Amino acid sequence: MKIGTPTEVFEGEARVAMTPDSALQLQKLGHECLIQSGAGLKAGFLDAAYEQAGVTVVADAGALYEQADIVAKVRQPSEEEVKLLREGQTLISFLNPGGNAELLDQIKAQGSTAVAMEMVPRISRAQKMDALSSMANIAGYRAVIEAGNNFGRFFTGQITAAGKVPPAKVLVIGAGVAGLAAIGTSTSLGAITYAFDVRPEVAEQVESMGAEFVYLDFEEEQQDGAATGGYASVSSPEFREAQLAKFREIAPEIDIVITTALIPNREAPKLWLADMIASMKPGSVIVDLAAEKGGNAEGTVADEKVVTENGVTIVGYTDFPSRMATQASSLYATNIRHLLADLTPEKDGVVNHDMEDDVIRSATVTRAGEITFPPPPLKVAAIAAQKPKPKAPELTPEEKRAAETAAFKKQTRNQVTLLAVMAALVLGVGLIAPSSFMQHFIVFVLSVFVGFQVIWGVAHSLHTPLMAVTNAISSIIILGALMQIGSGSFLVILLAALSVFMAGINIFGGFLVTRRMLAMFQKS
Repeated sequence: MKIGTPTEVFEGEARVAMTPDSALQLQKLGHECLIQSGAGLKAGFLDAAYEQAGVTVVADAGALYEQADIVAKVRQPSEEEVKLLREGQTLISFLNPGGNAELLDQIKAQGSTAVAMEMVPRISRAQKMDALSSMANIAGYRAVIEAGNNFGRFFTGQITAAGKVPPAKVLVIGAGVAGLAAIGTSTSLGAITYAFDVRPEVAEQVESMGAEFVYLDFEEEQQDGAATGGYASVSSPEFREAQLAKFREIAPEIDIVITTALIPNREAPKLWLADMIASMKPGSVIVDLAAEKGGNAEGTVADEKVVTENGVTIVGYTDFPSRMATQASSLYATNIRHLLADLTPEKDGVVNHDMEDDVIRSATVTRAGEITFPPPPLKVAAIAAQKPKPKAPELTPEEKRAAETAAFKKQTRNQVTLLAVMAALVLGVGLIAPSSFMQHFIVFVLSVFVGFQVIWGVAHSLHTPLMAVTNAISSIIILGALMQIGSGSFLVILLAALSVFMAGINIFGGFLVTRRMLAMFQKS
């Protein structure tokens, strides 16, 4: 099959759906690759690079559509591009089928098959084709960079001879792919980062990335992300009021707000209202990643940057992935390549459009003159449902004291029992053993007891520093063994030799581990 990629006609779009690297991989699947001249120029890919990768450079879009069996694009096609499609041809692109019924009708009328990249289901097997996540990841990263470009201070705090600079405080609303990317970038730059999401299952992810999750003093059973493919669902009016009240409380302290809250095929919910913006400090920045759907912040203007009367900058750009066109094109082209690998299971250049396959069926929106959107439910859940974690009951002070007393008594009983058993053992041995042996045996038993009590309670994180202590203990053992190795008894010599061998391993291993541990704290 011939796979062709035209130049994007959407104004300001710099991405391209095929890169020289992805073309090489597609050719390994048995396909031929075509590219319109100049299609990759804005993303930094010259025609010469495509030619070196074995791609045929076509002069114009008309010739490309005429030759290609599969057309791979980034943005949805214009009316002129739809007219270039023909019967039996396959289009792979972002299509927004949920809000673009007219476009689906036009593609169906052409007799073409359309595959919508945003309809790739969020299941483990399809992660490599998940272009929405790829682009959202870039958008989240770029949002923090744009915020820093418009923010007048450092992200990280500094104490210098010229004065003290406090760290920036960043709030990320929505902890999806874009939100998590923004959180990771913000924390890595040294900002104090907060995050909020209506899905309770993301709190652990947020905290694992070094941010603080903003909890509400409101009890409501939220729909699990498994039921919506990982997306947020609509909240109740009561939950929304509690959410807005929390935002009003923290707004005066926040320097940068990054909003990512979107519900598929709906207008973006208004979460950062005018009174919150008015309470923010002059020089603060809001980056609204939902600007294309109306924005989460009041006053957001799509594709523009506005400054409010109190000096707050609201960034409403809708082309964040395109602002990193080279990286975005590489990731998107890889998503396309993986999708085509699933469509070409035999790697023989023959496409098998298997409508029984969950991933292919979900992404296909028109096929054989019919509209196949919306797809049927998946055979497997997109995301494993989270089991609600049982909340530990709050103990009263009296109950806490009773629990501590019971734990102390139990520990005391265990220690007394252990001491009693050891005392009985020592007395039993003393009845038959000579006094010279008993002196050494008692020291040995006490050493084991003390060592057990000390080492057993050490946290795992302290085991490596503990090697320095065990080196000293092992040194004493090896000295004792060396003193006995010249004994006339073969058994004593054998035991002493084994002691030297094992203690030597412990000593050298301990020094090696300790050295590696100390190297972690060295600058070079």
